[in-house]
Amino acid sequence: MYQAMDVNMLIAAAILVGSYALIFSEVIHRTSAAILGAVTMVGVGMLLGFYTQEAALMAIDANTILLLTSMMLMVAMLRPTGAFEYTAVAIARFSANDPRRLLVYLSLAVSLISMVLDNVTTLIVFAPLTVLIARILQINPLPYLMSEAILSNVGGASTLVGDPPNIMIGSAGGISFNAFLAHMGPPIAAVWLCTVLLLLLMFHKDLGPRRDAIRTQQFDLQNAIKDPRSLWRVLFALGLVVTLFFSHHHMGIFPAFAALLGLAVALLLMRPKPEVLFGEINWSVLIFFIGLFVIVGGVEASGLLGVLGTSLAQLASEPGQLLLTGLVLMWVAALMSAVIDNIPFTVTMIPIILGLEASGAQVAPLWWALAIGVGLGGNSTHIGATANLIAVAEAEQCGIRGARISPLEWMRIGVPTTLVGLLMASAIYALFFDYFLA
Repeated sequence: MYQAMDVNMLIAAAILVGSYALIFSEVIHRTSAAILGAVTMVGVGMLLGFYTQEAALMAIDANTILLLTSMMLMVAMLRPTGAFEYTAVAIARFSANDPRRLLVYLSLAVSLISMVLDNVTTLIVFAPLTVLIARILQINPLPYLMSEAILSNVGGASTLVGDPPNIMIGSAGGISFNAFLAHMGPPIAAVWLCTVLLLLLMFHKDLGPRRDAIRTQQFDLQNAIKDPRSLWRVLFALGLVVTLFFSHHHMGIFPAFAALLGLAVALLLMRPKPEVLFGEINWSVLIFFIGLFVIVGGVEASGLLGVLGTSLAQLASEPGQLLLTGLVLMWVAALMSAVIDNIPFTVTMIPIILGLEASGAQVAPLWWALAIGVGLGGNSTHIGATANLIAVAEAEQCGIRGARISPLEWMRIGVPTTLVGLLMASAIYALFFDYFLA
């Protein structure tokens, strides 16, 4: 039986690697590659007995898919009102025509918002806004879209509600919002600062000072809002969603249901034509994530993630190895989050850490190491975090020359920022390890 499990793991890993090779090579579109990989994983899994159709359907994270769909629909209803144009012109003027200042402003905004809202919602709103700003200032939106995605992931890692794995970790470990912020805030703040400086350095050719003044005055702020009545209706629905996002973990409702409630209110108030509204959804992104969830579900069903977790547990059980275990967990979590969704790995590690706690081990540092790893690791690749793919999809659709973000282009920026962030977090974790024991 043990040998059969080993074979299943190798085959599941091979399908995962093959799917990712197609996605990163862009031989076929990433959505087609994800569908092909998902069908192969289910077919082979059924043949070998480690994966079923039912398990594949259960592997699809409906919370993420419904959240994405709901927010896409609400943004689609907001777009014709002129709200994005108004905000884009205001931000363009506020940046004083300085691309570097603009990157810092946008990055700070998405980071702060991602601390209280999920980073997916933040990017769905900010990505089209960023493209509009780029059109106004006649600049390439690529550096800004990538920076927003990367720094929204960093910002979201600092709070209990900023990222779904954080909510899971806080619930399992009995960690309060204040305790989570107190432990994660300082290292994430240091990582954020280093990441911004590194992004400014790596994008310096695209962020040079502009000598020609872009006349944003030609955009009349007074007349930018095209439909004030519809704007207030959609903003009311969005306000309801934001309010529910703040309190959903206390009320026992999923973020997706909070978004669906807001969407229902918006649909009731706006009465849009369904065939027009649903044509605004980026179905390719949604189908891609569904395929990816099925592929990762097969890897999890094969037992491969469990083997990784058990190996870390064995290391943690050795005397005097708690610091080393925490650092290894942080880097392994980051690596796994770069190639698969961070939720399955978090789900795998939680019962293992709880088991160590039941045996008498000190596990508080492991919770923080896991949160740092899954929070930062997704920045490495364009599919490592949902926010990343939102930025990539918006760049593809904007129609601006040079804005497209290829997988290699993302890794050229994402891998160094992730490594620097992890090194900074690891240093703080090691130097102040006694603080993380609490």
